[in-house]
Amino acid sequence: MIHTYSGESLQFDLKYKNRKSIGIFLDSYGNIEVQAPKGTDEESVIRLLEDHWDGVLQKSKEMKERLNGPQVKSYQHGEPFLYLGRSYPIEVVHTPDITKDSVTFNGDALKIQVRELEDERIKHALKRFYYKKCKSIVESSISVHQRHFKIKPRSVRISDSQKTWGTCDGRRQLTFNWKLAMAPRGVIDYVVVHELCHMIHLNHDRSFWRLVGKIVPDYKEKEKWLASTSWKMTV
Repeated sequence: MIHTYSGESLQFDLKYKNRKSIGIFLDSYGNIEVQAPKGTDEESVIRLLEDHWDGVLQKSKEMKERLNGPQVKSYQHGEPFLYLGRSYPIEVVHTPDITKDSVTFNGDALKIQVRELEDERIKHALKRFYYKKCKSIVESSISVHQRHFKIKPRSVRISDSQKTWGTCDGRRQLTFNWKLAMAPRGVIDYVVVHELCHMIHLNHDRSFWRLVGKIVPDYKEKEKWLASTSWKMTV
């Protein structure tokens, strides 16, 4: 079935089953199925769907986009990039007389000044920006959460890992992924706490998770954000 509401159309399958209430479900491909008790009138189904319209539509779109994988960036003026959990447009400014390409955030956009309008220059400028911001935010977060620990990390560095958000080795050397600068501060704090806890518990046993949970009670929500959004965190 196809239903149009608030200017947008949504396709869904309606199935009648032995159940007590109407339920809305999305499969791993973003397809929508509405299950209703036998004998339910279609008007009730549509009314419930409209009540949850924005959330269902957004979730379906995100799941379908995720299946297509990260979109190839064009680095065009106005293209959105994540920063601290929100999408901001980039403003590319050709400035031939500068000595070094740079990126600044003004609260509404990421302003990129480059000597030449080349995709690689824009990409590298963005990566340097994220590296720098990630380092600053991570170090600030460590300072805030250090009060929970009697020992301190020996070193902190930012990396370009393709597999992890952070690591802590046996010498208490912490490493964090530069892409964390694209995540909300609360998510960054969780990753920082996660690695700080590894200074005490190197594995993921119950004691480790108890300590993490004591400092970040909603850490599972932070993990869900990373799991569902990591594919968007790219330049």
